Amino acid sequence: MSVSDNNKRIAKNTFFLYIRQLLVMAVGLYTVRVILAVLGEEDYGIYNVVGGFVAMFNILSGALSVAISRFITYEMGQPDVTTFRLQRIFSSSLVIQIVMGLIISLLIATFGVWFIENKMVIPSERLDVALYVLLFSTLSFFINLLSVPYNALIIAHEQMKAFAYISIVEVVLKLVVAYLLTIASSDKLMLYAFCMVVVSLIVRSVYAIYCKRCFEECHFVRGFDKELLSKMFVFSGWAFLGNGVVVLKDQGSNVLLNLFGGPAVNAAQGIAMQVNNAVYSFVSNFMIASNPQITKNCAAGDLNSMHSLIIRSAKFGFFILLIFLLPLCAGIDYVLGLWLVEVPVHTTNFVVLVLLYSLIECFVSPLITGVLAQGKIKSFEIALTFIYLGNFIASYICLKIGMAVESVFVLNIIFKFFVLVALLLHSHLKYAFPIARFFKECFLPSLSAFLVSGVFVCVLPGKETSNFGAFVVRTLAIVTFTCMAVFVIGMAKRERLYVKKILREKVCNKV
Repeated sequence: MSVSDNNKRIAKNTFFLYIRQLLVMAVGLYTVRVILAVLGEEDYGIYNVVGGFVAMFNILSGALSVAISRFITYEMGQPDVTTFRLQRIFSSSLVIQIVMGLIISLLIATFGVWFIENKMVIPSERLDVALYVLLFSTLSFFINLLSVPYNALIIAHEQMKAFAYISIVEVVLKLVVAYLLTIASSDKLMLYAFCMVVVSLIVRSVYAIYCKRCFEECHFVRGFDKELLSKMFVFSGWAFLGNGVVVLKDQGSNVLLNLFGGPAVNAAQGIAMQVNNAVYSFVSNFMIASNPQITKNCAAGDLNSMHSLIIRSAKFGFFILLIFLLPLCAGIDYVLGLWLVEVPVHTTNFVVLVLLYSLIECFVSPLITGVLAQGKIKSFEIALTFIYLGNFIASYICLKIGMAVESVFVLNIIFKFFVLVALLLHSHLKYAFPIARFFKECFLPSLSAFLVSGVFVCVLPGKETSNFGAFVVRTLAIVTFTCMAVFVIGMAKRERLYVKKILREKVCNKV
C-alpha cells in the first residue's frame, strides 16, 4: 500500500473517530453536568475516587491488554499472515483476559473492601453505598476487560467506522441513565454505579457481535500455542512493570488527593479529567487511526516510513490539541460557570494543568507505539518505573509538607518530560529513531507555534468577560490566530503546500 493510500486511510478513519467523539463528548459534557447536580459534590467525589481505586488494578491486566493489541496488529502486518494464526492469538488472548479478570475481581473483593473501610476519607453514612459502588465498578471493569481482544481486532483492521456507529448506542444509553437519575427516588449514587454496569454490558456485547460477523479470526479455537504464549508473557511481563507505575502515578495520585484533600478535591479532579478526556480525545482518535500503520510498517521492516509517521503523528497531534486548548484555557472560568451548576474549588487550575500535561503526551504517545511495535521494551520499562515512582513519591512529599494540591499536577508535567527523554533515547537505540530529525521537524516547530499563540492569548483583551457574545468573538480570534501560527510557523513547506492543495480541491468540488 502506498504512502498516499495510507494517508487517505488514516484521514478516513480519523473522520469516523471524530464523528464518534463529537457524539460522546456532547453527551458526556451534558451528563457530567446532570450527574454532578444530582449527586452533589460529595457523592460525585466518592464515585470518582472509588472508581479510580478499581482502575488501579489495571496494573494486573493492562500489560496483557497492551500485548494483545500489539501481537494482533503486528501479525496482520506480516506478509505471510494466516487466518488460523490470528485465531490462535485471539483465542489465547480471550482466555488470558477471562482468567485475569476473575483473579483481579477476587483481589478487589478482599483488599478493596478493607482499604475503603479503613484508609479512604469517606463520610461514615455513605460508607455502605461506597462499597456498592466498589462492587459495580468491579463488574464494569471485568466487562470492559473482556472487550480488549475485540477492540484490538477493530483497530488492527482499521475499521474505525464501527466505533462511530456503536457510539450512537452508547450515547443513547447514557442519556437514559442521566434521565433516570433525575426522576429516581432511590439512592442516586448506587443507581448510577449500577446503570454504568448495564451500559458497559450492552456496549461490549455489541462490539463482540460486530467482530464475530465481520472478522474471520474472531472465532475461538481450542489449544494453546506455547511459543506464542511465551512471547506474550515475556512482553507483557515488562509492560506490567511500566503499566504498574503508570497506574500508581495516575490512580495513586487520586488516592493521595483524597487522603490530603477529601472527596471535594476528587470531584474537582474528576471534572478536570472529564474535560481533558473530551479535548484530548480529538488527538487520541487521530493517534488510534495512525497507530496500526506504525505497527504494520515496523512488521514489514519499513523503518523510514515508521519514523516519518511517528514524527507526523506527534506533530499534528500537538497542533490539534493546541487549537482546542488555548481558547478553552483562556476562558476556562466562563466555560465552567456556563457548563456546571456548581464549580468545585480547584477545578480551574486542575483543568489548565491537566491540559498542559496532555500537550506533552502528544509527543509521547506515538513514540510509545513505536517502542511497543519494535517489541524490545525491557530498558524503557525499567526507566519508566524509576521516573513514575519518583513522580509518585515527590507528590506524596509535597502534599505531606503542606503544599497546594495543584503541586501534584505540576510534578506530573515535569516528570512527563523525563519520560519523553527516555523514550527518545530508547527509540534511537532500538530502532534507529532520528532524534535530531524529531527536534527539527516536530518539537521545535510545535514549541514555536505554542509560544507565539500563547503570547497572543495573554495580550488579547477581554480575559474577564462574562458576556457570551464577547466570549465567542475572543474564542474565534484565538482559534484563527492559532491556526495561522500552526500553518506559518509549525508546518514545513511541503505540508503547507499539501494543505493548500486539499483546500483548493474542496473549494473546487463545492463550486
